[in-house]
Amino acid sequence: MKKIELLSPVGDFETLKYAVYGGSDAVYLGTKKFNARMFSSNFTDEELINAVKFCHLYGVKIYITVNTIIFDNEIDEFLDRIKFLHEIGVDALIMQDIGMIKLVKETFPNLEIHASTQVHNHSNDVLNYLQTLGVKRVVLARELSLSEINKMNTNIEKEVFIHGALCVSYSGCCLFSSMNGHRSANRGECVASCRLPYKLVKNNKVLDLEDKYLLSMKELNSLYNLKEILDSRVDSLKIEGRMKSKEYVYYITSLYRKLIDNYYLNKELVITEEEITNLKKLFNREFSKGFINNEVSNDIVNTKSPNHIGVDLGKVIDVNKRFIKIKLLSSLHMEDGIRFNNSNKGMIINKLYNDKMLLTNKVNKGSIAYVDNKIDLTTKDTVSKTIDSKLIKELNNIEQRKIEVDFTIEAKLNKKLKLTISDGVNSIREEGNIIEKALNNPTTKDRIILQIEKLGNTPFRVRTIKEYIDNDIFIPIKELNELRRKLTNKLKELRENTKKEVIINNYNLNNKKDRINNRININVLVRNKEQLEVALNNNINNIYITDYDLYKEYKDNTKYKSNIFYRTSRVSKNNKNFSNEKLLVTELGAYNKYSSANTVVTDYYLNVTNRYSYSLLNEKTTLVTLSPEFKNNNYNKYYNAEIIIYGRIELMLMKYCPLNKLVNKDKICRVCKSNNKYYLKDKDKLYPITSENETTHIMHYKNIDLLNNLDYYLSIGIRNFRIELFDENKTEADRIINIVKNRIGG
Repeated sequence: MKKIELLSPVGDFETLKYAVYGGSDAVYLGTKKFNARMFSSNFTDEELINAVKFCHLYGVKIYITVNTIIFDNEIDEFLDRIKFLHEIGVDALIMQDIGMIKLVKETFPNLEIHASTQVHNHSNDVLNYLQTLGVKRVVLARELSLSEINKMNTNIEKEVFIHGALCVSYSGCCLFSSMNGHRSANRGECVASCRLPYKLVKNNKVLDLEDKYLLSMKELNSLYNLKEILDSRVDSLKIEGRMKSKEYVYYITSLYRKLIDNYYLNKELVITEEEITNLKKLFNREFSKGFINNEVSNDIVNTKSPNHIGVDLGKVIDVNKRFIKIKLLSSLHMEDGIRFNNSNKGMIINKLYNDKMLLTNKVNKGSIAYVDNKIDLTTKDTVSKTIDSKLIKELNNIEQRKIEVDFTIEAKLNKKLKLTISDGVNSIREEGNIIEKALNNPTTKDRIILQIEKLGNTPFRVRTIKEYIDNDIFIPIKELNELRRKLTNKLKELRENTKKEVIINNYNLNNKKDRINNRININVLVRNKEQLEVALNNNINNIYITDYDLYKEYKDNTKYKSNIFYRTSRVSKNNKNFSNEKLLVTELGAYNKYSSANTVVTDYYLNVTNRYSYSLLNEKTTLVTLSPEFKNNNYNKYYNAEIIIYGRIELMLMKYCPLNKLVNKDKICRVCKSNNKYYLKDKDKLYPITSENETTHIMHYKNIDLLNNLDYYLSIGIRNFRIELFDENKTEADRIINIVKNRIGG
């Protein structure tokens, strides 16, 4: 039986050791560039070389995250980075950019590629397409339930998140940070906009809610549901946390390691209350079973706090300018971290006093403790422990992981001493001198075995020793020690340098469909009949319709010159069987399913930011819409591309519905069916909230206007410019279209 893989997060080299010692089967980590956690410490080239050796020594696989979108002017540097990673022996790359996936697989054919969750891996159709690109494994969307995952019938390996932070938006589908703070989540620079406070507005009125953090997700915790996941059709269990502490990574890895091992030993999977408490002390925003375990919206978010909340410590029963008096629900130690919940103030305990106001290192549960009021607390409050210094010290005293080895000793009179070491895969033999008969003190069998067992600070531990030893022989102890050292050093070096063969091919970009087109077209996305008729009356080239019934009504209308397209859903679990239709596809599954039998345009949600992604999609499409994150470059031409020149961009795509939780209180919901308009409010910015097909969409608070970039777009061959209409009425829609027409001349 193939055992399921436990995959741990790593942010620096020290955490790498803790993950490996905690029992990980594989780790994932990032370089200093091209990874989706750019604010983590990440690894230098020298550290990466040592990291590969360290992991392979312990039989642990190492996956490198190069899971960002890539710009044209970065491709040469990107390929050099991949070549370096391949040469040092990494086991796989985790990638997002589909053009780079194609390029890397063609250039380095035996380098394993995993498709990051940033690819929006949510359906069979997506998985089938990625398999055609040579992807070995997909990291599935965190919005999928286990039952949905089990119904996926592709042969591609499946990896699921089982623990850690959750993104409120489908991964790879969030432009919030990019469009507001110019720091792209698709480039590893997310500013965690979902962890900020917002107000909820209904029409023009701010609703009176106690909740502030309307998008902040709880921490995923599958410890209690692990058996069902282990019984499923997944290959790897992934822990989130490349920015978490080494102690956290070690502890959570060791907990899941224990349960996984017990599962394969047919033992009960038991987690103790103490283990859960310790885990809460290390990090939690409250725990959720997650969508993978069919959690509902009310149990997926913590709208009260976006921070580590620790565990309950007690209550402030008195406070003055000098001291804070706390009645403890659990023990308190020097150097613990505490937070006062209502005031959201925290501190490290540098001085701790008992109920007699005497300095002490510890105050027990149920007692009174005093701490210095160095944060100017003025009111009584509840208190949480956010750092447990005793637990941290315990977790900094972990044991080195050991590799079990078998020795064979052959010590026969008048023959050379032979010593063999084996790890079950590799076997190495060393020979010593010819063994002579002992004159006085023979080297006993027990003494020989004792010397071989002395593996000290090596990463090895003796499992078995087979011995073929004659009596009355003499072997110098020094010789035994030297042979043992040689063998362990050679085995260590052999394991450390386990690598695949490096094969490098030349890859030629396919430009067969690119053609110069001097006609300038204006295309418009519409959301209702009124907007559609305005677009038709303006003789718009391509009109994209979000309403399927409206599309069916107008698609064959010969009165107008416009091409009518239907925009497909962004979450397509059961795609319709379209044929001979015009479609604006919004995700890879729809592209894969429809491009051969329909006229297809790909939408900006596919995150196309370079020539290779564009060329790949362009093979089967009429137009490829570039991402709003597409950056100016002077390298390539995009004759079959479309750019959004004006309109309101979608910032988030969510399975979680804040309206259902906050307005409807998780009952059977009809909120989105009403005529009311809802917004998230941040200061003076209003972000519209819309819902369709069991998904929630957060729109930008303003229209983007890129008309000033028109000359540049024309210079790189773009001739198709899209307007995205949202809630504009007939007059507003007509005004916007004509402003763009007059400026562009389409």
